[in-house]
Amino acid sequence: MQGVWTAQQIRDAEAVLLARCEEGALMRRAAHGLALEVRRFLGSRVTGRRVTLLVGSGDNGGDALWAGAELRRAGAGVTAVLLTPDRAHATGLAALRRARGLVLTPDDPRVRDAVTGADVLVDGIVGISGRGALREQAATLVEAAGAAGVPVVAVDLPSGVDADTGATDGAAVDADLTVTFGALKPVHVLAAPQCGETVLVDIGLRPADPHAWVLDAADAGERWPIPGPTDDKYTQGVVGIAAGSATYPGAAVLSTGAAVLATSGMVRFAGSALETVRAYWPEVVAAESVEAAGRTQAWSVGPGIGTDDAGRDVLRAVLDRDVPTCVDADAITLLSQHEDLRRRISGRPIVLTPHAGEFARIAGDVGVDRIGAARRAAAALGVTVLLKGNATVVADPDGRTLVHPSENSWAATAGSGDVLSGLIGALLAAGLEPWWAAGCAVFVHSRAATLAAGRTGDGPAVPAPASTLQAHVPAAISEVRAAAV
Repeated sequence: MQGVWTAQQIRDAEAVLLARCEEGALMRRAAHGLALEVRRFLGSRVTGRRVTLLVGSGDNGGDALWAGAELRRAGAGVTAVLLTPDRAHATGLAALRRARGLVLTPDDPRVRDAVTGADVLVDGIVGISGRGALREQAATLVEAAGAAGVPVVAVDLPSGVDADTGATDGAAVDADLTVTFGALKPVHVLAAPQCGETVLVDIGLRPADPHAWVLDAADAGERWPIPGPTDDKYTQGVVGIAAGSATYPGAAVLSTGAAVLATSGMVRFAGSALETVRAYWPEVVAAESVEAAGRTQAWSVGPGIGTDDAGRDVLRAVLDRDVPTCVDADAITLLSQHEDLRRRISGRPIVLTPHAGEFARIAGDVGVDRIGAARRAAAALGVTVLLKGNATVVADPDGRTLVHPSENSWAATAGSGDVLSGLIGALLAAGLEPWWAAGCAVFVHSRAATLAAGRTGDGPAVPAPASTLQAHVPAAISEVRAAAV
């Protein structure tokens, strides 16, 4: 796992490190790492390439200036545009001038050509303390670079994107590469598409306990349940699926099939869509009701059950089982409508999986702080909350949080959430605690969506339906297992 730290945690850790370092040493260390990454981004030839720096008043501007000096000495043509000329970092500016870099102010007529004709634009406009959108002058130059197809390397974070929430409120940088220092910040996982590739440069920073965690493939692979020599279909975990209806039989097929593909134990299905489920998944043991289903170690309930009295009865019957449960889709809406059901989930091993609309019904608007919102809901409801989105957040009632970033939206398709609920239910039945079950399921689900879209093939990626995502679950599990070896 990788940790993620807030801007304030980073500032606190930097203060400790700065007190031990020679003045300016930490910035030069960061700038050296930045210069190396810009050189890597430019490829094998640096001499004669044009690098333009957009320089703000803070330390990010200083990092850009020092890196620019190093790139100039390596043979690149470097131009710095000082957006706040009277507040530019003095020693960094002096270093660039000594290296014979060109320094311009925004009113210089050469600025536009310097920006639109660059081989790479380095965004050193604002740092982790910046708030709000880009100011008009910077926004105009960033827009011109984008229109000209100039790639952008962001220093620490894309300017205009909030460090702690990944939110934007107007003009902001879309980076192709973000070079950050010391530790990942929430922006790098909550706004991964705007950061592009994120590279972490070690500068000796050692912040306190992380604000959140990011799983990697090995984390999921190490915990994914695989049968041992003494296992049978019961010891691997039996999951019950309560999903679908006459109106939405597909939800039953998708969530049940995902549970079948997730582990090699047993899946029981309960609901009116049992004949449809049997037609697709003959290995499933199906019953007409939750009460008639056999013994299970966990349940997944909600997709397509409806929000009428019949749906409420299904949810109540599942909660009566008093086993770990994934509560999804219509079941979340039912919880928001019936306080007696909502009271029953608190303190139990339950994963709640809302998208933003469902979240609003049960816990209020998500707002711009997705981590804060998920934590608030988990604490208030007493369950693990999985807030779906391009960046999915999983929070436990004790505040433990993970974020799964995604650089694409291939999973944003009807029915993909049904697949996710089946995966979570199967992992709960296999004995994973809710936080890990949710996190590992999200990782494999995201990877399956990418595989379904053909991102690893020779041709371009294409949209894929949830049934195709489901079919790629075994390949995704194989990948995370291989990473754990």
